[in-house]
Amino acid sequence: MASEQTSVGGEADTETVSQVRGFVFQLVCGAATVFGIAVVSLLLLYVANDAFRPFTADPGWHLVFFVTLVVPTLGLSVYYLARDRAGGTVASSAFGIPLVGLLVGGGLVILFIEIISPQEWLALLVALLVGAGAVLAHRRLRPEAAMERLGVLLAAPALSVFGIPALSVDYTVALPLSGTELFTIAFATPQLLPSVRDLVFLIPVFPLGWMLLLATVTLPVSLVFGAFLARQREDGRGLRELPLMALVVATIGAFAAIAAGFSPRTGVLLTTATVVPMGVYVERVVRRGEGYSGFLFPVVVVAGILAGSVATTTLGFAGPDPWLDWGFLTSATSRTPTDAGIYPALVGSVLIIVTIAVTAFPVGVGAAVYLEEYAPSSGLLGRVVGIIEVNIGNLAGVPSVVYGLLGLALFIRGIGLESGIVVVGGLTIGLLILPIVIISAQESIRAVPDSMRQASYGMGASRWQTTRNVVLPEAMPGIFTGTILALGRAIGETAPLLMIGIASSVRTTPDGFFSKTGAMPRQIFSWSSEIQPEFRFGVLAAGVVTLLAVLLLMNGTAIVLRNRYQRSD
Repeated sequence: MASEQTSVGGEADTETVSQVRGFVFQLVCGAATVFGIAVVSLLLLYVANDAFRPFTADPGWHLVFFVTLVVPTLGLSVYYLARDRAGGTVASSAFGIPLVGLLVGGGLVILFIEIISPQEWLALLVALLVGAGAVLAHRRLRPEAAMERLGVLLAAPALSVFGIPALSVDYTVALPLSGTELFTIAFATPQLLPSVRDLVFLIPVFPLGWMLLLATVTLPVSLVFGAFLARQREDGRGLRELPLMALVVATIGAFAAIAAGFSPRTGVLLTTATVVPMGVYVERVVRRGEGYSGFLFPVVVVAGILAGSVATTTLGFAGPDPWLDWGFLTSATSRTPTDAGIYPALVGSVLIIVTIAVTAFPVGVGAAVYLEEYAPSSGLLGRVVGIIEVNIGNLAGVPSVVYGLLGLALFIRGIGLESGIVVVGGLTIGLLILPIVIISAQESIRAVPDSMRQASYGMGASRWQTTRNVVLPEAMPGIFTGTILALGRAIGETAPLLMIGIASSVRTTPDGFFSKTGAMPRQIFSWSSEIQPEFRFGVLAAGVVTLLAVLLLMNGTAIVLRNRYQRSD
């Protein structure tokens, strides 16, 4: 009997000790997290202070904006937190959606002004639609020809976009030792098949550029949001109403931009990126019938900014003199700190990220799908697959400068691409993050329960149908999480860009993916080595804040997509 009591006491003591250890571990982890967040926040505040220089403004300027902006917004935030949580949720979304929309619209403005014209975009879109129509027609006419459809899937878009171009060959015959040229053979073939893009450019007259953007950007975006809205509503309305509203509002935005001295393309793109998603969100709030007070928050913020600007101008209070302003975002770099800007490097970084996303994401996810769903686990091939997976894990920890050397050897020395162009930078950084994408996608696919696969097989689905309709939708949130981390690393890498010849300072924006380009990390590194202290503190801080803003925008978009998949599950 005594031994039983001793045993019980020992179990209680052990349980108490384990609880104490768990509490201490939780406390230590929480303290470490808070410390890390505090240190990063202080660092960001230090950099932001150098970029915006708020203390260069008059004290009266701070007082006016404190009264017109800070006090109302803080009071409204406290009200939402204490009395109206639903209104607070609506307030954050109603303020964040237009803000993100403006940033996305700014990226679209850069794309359609610096990279591709509306006419070229129309030709590319028509060519892709023709290629997609050919694939769908083949699927309807020959539904059982899976391998044949794979060839059509690859060939139809390529032929519609590029056609079969003319072939030109110059072959020179020379003596083996002296190198003296004997004769040259030159021949060329006619273009066998023009592309759909070429046929579109044969149209003698095109509408104005902003009208083409209405048809090729505003209308497709509004149709996507309208289809989403129609699925959410019980009556199915939205698929016709939202595109009509978007076209009217975007047209008004074009004329408003002309009146303000901007390009009508800018008005169309910014209106499309902000009004369409905001309209869908407003309809959702109205349909739910709660949180209406949240729409007051962006009104108070905008009114506070306007009232503060009018008051400070009237009273003669000087505002801050920041390094990060509109001129910095729209100007090229200069030897004079006050004239330096980051615009060409910003465009180059955006194009490099687009190249990375287009190349690394599908290749990484495809490799993960094969390794987890199709690769054999036994025999000789199973051993080879195991070796490949070990090497992928090792490649994830290789220093980035090694990938720069790999890009130099593979894409510049091997393939013969020009150094310092967009596609070389994107492919090199894509190799850097590819192991991270593969590993994160593998873990997400591996986490899908086998019972879901077996249920799909039991209903007669094939392995590919199961992978496409069951495994990938379930694993997509984890895949997006890994991609977010990988792209976050990619946008800030500098060492590979140094190795492949990305320019330290560029004064012209790249006009395509095969143009010479700069990049924000490379430009910031160049500013850090300048002798003038204004570069090393003011201009450098402005570049860092711009880089962080692009990173947050990119990560925020990926997080929204990930959460969308999670809600759909």
